[in-house]
Amino acid sequence: MRFRHPDGSTVHLAYCTNVHPAETLDGVLAQLRDHCEPVRRRLGRDRLGIGLWLAKDAADALTTDPSALRGLRAALDRRGLEVVTLNGFPYQGFGAEEVKYRVYRPDWADPERLDHTTSLARVLAALLPDDVTEGTVSTLPLAWRTTYDATRADTAHAALRTLGERLDAVAELTGRSIRVGLEPEPGCTVETTADAIGPLTAIGHDRVGVCVDTCHLATSFEDPHTALDALVRARVPVVKAQLSAALHAEHPHLPEVREALAAFDEPRFLHQTRTATAAGLRGTDDLGEALTGDALPDASPWRAHFHVPLHAAPAAPLTSTLPVLKAALTRLVGGAHPLTHHLEVETYTWQALPAELRPTTRARLTDGIAAELSLARDLLTDLGLKELP
Repeated sequence: MRFRHPDGSTVHLAYCTNVHPAETLDGVLAQLRDHCEPVRRRLGRDRLGIGLWLAKDAADALTTDPSALRGLRAALDRRGLEVVTLNGFPYQGFGAEEVKYRVYRPDWADPERLDHTTSLARVLAALLPDDVTEGTVSTLPLAWRTTYDATRADTAHAALRTLGERLDAVAELTGRSIRVGLEPEPGCTVETTADAIGPLTAIGHDRVGVCVDTCHLATSFEDPHTALDALVRARVPVVKAQLSAALHAEHPHLPEVREALAAFDEPRFLHQTRTATAAGLRGTDDLGEALTGDALPDASPWRAHFHVPLHAAPAAPLTSTLPVLKAALTRLVGGAHPLTHHLEVETYTWQALPAELRPTTRARLTDGIAAELSLARDLLTDLGLKELP
């Protein structure tokens, strides 16, 4: 979906396909048929943006076989879909029964991460619509914190500098500018937008910036305006933004609140949980850990890294951080000029929701994704953007 900003520029809205796990190119093509095109039709649109997740095997197939890349581009065109952004965070296995810490490997100190991200940039340059010259890729925020030391930090920073050089080469060869954004996430060495400023300033490349995920922003209790203003002052580009909402518990000391939270403690994904205290941010790596004993203070609200559907906040006594998303979006695209032109709804946890909230059919999942995009569309038009055909 495309929108005209009051300054005349185009803002793109997509939804991320990591909600439909597939490891191979055939699986990606099936996603387009079974999920993405039905969402477009449900919205009554001639064109729909999708943020593709390409696992390692799918990316390898596209970079080694030009005919496969042409075939994917043709399938997108045939089904009324367009791609301006890729989700390059998960490497592989995102549809496994247990993902947890695996999603953070390989990290930026491992050469596989640089090679994979380079492949994604080259693929995206070929997939961009004919009238679009800039694409974006979101990626791991350096590494999970416990595996990171000074030596690995130096290696990771060197890899990102090399990535910048390769992105320059892609632009020179194709005429398409691809930018990559580190996506701050709780528990990683870059947990907050503030954590990203130092490394990215040191790397100093305008094609390497930040991807702001509003669920992660909220989970770490960052104020959206403060965080985004700091990035602007530091001249760190906001490459893209992922529109998502975290799980919020206002009174975590109450038994009924803990019981409600426990329904979201599931085995597939990591749900980092945080609370803001007078002494600073406190947290656990997973929701179950927070619910056990006194691992996390419960005198103040808790937020958990669980991407809940944008249009459907959990039932009381829980809610979502949709107000944080709205505040962030106002700063991102509500001013005189957008801070980013690429927005992506990223709710990948539909099948991890409590059983009574999960969509049981493809049609219901289609309805849910379409409802999220409709909400995002309404937020954008309320900010003065005009939806384009």
